[in-house]
Amino acid sequence: MSGYLDQLFSLRNRVAVVTGGSSGIGRGIALALGRAGAAVVIIARDLANLRDAAGELASAGCRVSAVSADLGDRAAAARAAGQAGERFGPPDILVNCAGLNLRPPLAELSIAAWDELMAVNLTAPFLLGQALGPQMAGRGWGRIINITSQQADRAFANSGGYGASKGGVASLTRSQSEAWAPSGVCCNAICPGFVVTPLTAEASADPARVAALAARTMVGRNGVPADFAGAAVFLASPASDYVTGQVIRVDGGFSVT
Repeated sequence: MSGYLDQLFSLRNRVAVVTGGSSGIGRGIALALGRAGAAVVIIARDLANLRDAAGELASAGCRVSAVSADLGDRAAAARAAGQAGERFGPPDILVNCAGLNLRPPLAELSIAAWDELMAVNLTAPFLLGQALGPQMAGRGWGRIINITSQQADRAFANSGGYGASKGGVASLTRSQSEAWAPSGVCCNAICPGFVVTPLTAEASADPARVAALAARTMVGRNGVPADFAGAAVFLASPASDYVTGQVIRVDGGFSVT
């Protein structure tokens, strides 16, 4: 059994790039892919968090490299895509997890804030996909995993710009699948429920709200970064060879209540 499961889910000899891999869900996914055998390149802006995350992965026995980049800057995103293959070779797996959530009421959302949200949450996944997706297709195998949000489908407390960007990510995922799945590159998205991370710090500051969100799930709790390990390894592995263009909800039943 163990040999069969290893063949099905192992990421040995694969190179995975995880944006936003220095904290929250991205860090949990980076650790999961590394422990499944992939060499992992984490991309994030904060150097201190990058070093800390890289140290955690290395301590777990993972091969890891870190690239510092502000993905809201198109030139920096392009540079990061180029640097991603420098240490371990061409990436086979791309996880777009870096995110930004600015939360003014929609009537107060400035054009500058809108542009910033779109740059990080939607344009960066597009640019990294454009850089790495065709390369994967040329080699005949690859995986793109985008992280979307419940707010792609429903309004949620002053997150109009964020929700719009994440709706775009869900659509981008389908378009990437149409473009590259015939060449062996499966493109899917993971849609989390509410997870206490730095990205949700504003909402998490209200204990009553956190409890109410947990009560809306079927399992009775909010998510933690480790909850996404299994879905990420599955979508990155040979086990998902016939899964593409999908949004996989990892939300404790939140979306169906």
